[in-house]
Amino acid sequence: MSADPAAPRIPEFVTWPAFPFEGDLRLKPIAPPTDTEPPRRGEDRGDCPSCLAGDDVYLWTDDRWRVKAPPRPSGLPVVLILETRAHLDLGDLSTMHAAELGVLTVRLERAIRSLDSVARVHVNRWGDGSAHLQLWFLARPKGYLQLRGPFMTMWDDILPPTDETQWREDLAYLAAWLDDSA
Repeated sequence: MSADPAAPRIPEFVTWPAFPFEGDLRLKPIAPPTDTEPPRRGEDRGDCPSCLAGDDVYLWTDDRWRVKAPPRPSGLPVVLILETRAHLDLGDLSTMHAAELGVLTVRLERAIRSLDSVARVHVNRWGDGSAHLQLWFLARPKGYLQLRGPFMTMWDDILPPTDETQWREDLAYLAAWLDDSA
């Protein structure tokens, strides 16, 4: 008897060298669609963690944008998050904000890539977690070719944390780089 051709199958990417797992994999059943989407964190700007945070938790700020790092090092050399100061999501950006987003994306990529330990920078936006725009910048460590591609966020959770002293030095360097190139 042949398998149902409409049933979900293990995708080909599990054989890619960058996929962080090996061995037998099993798919979870796909849940049926829901009638309503759950609210995202910060839908009400009065409860939005980004809006409530002071500039002191950010690495760099200006009148319309802020950049922060997670509170502690992870498996990648650097992870930065670019946010709008105003409570906006990607589709809410004015033409001015959209133009600045492009410029800031390039500035942040250049700054992070200028670190000796970094080979490439991945830029990501997930729209399901937060109602406040967050663009994530993930630095792939130089020489770690297995971390290339879409699984880098998984590797970030798998790898041992970056040395905290080096991490803090890199963040200070990036803050100075952003201040200097403003």
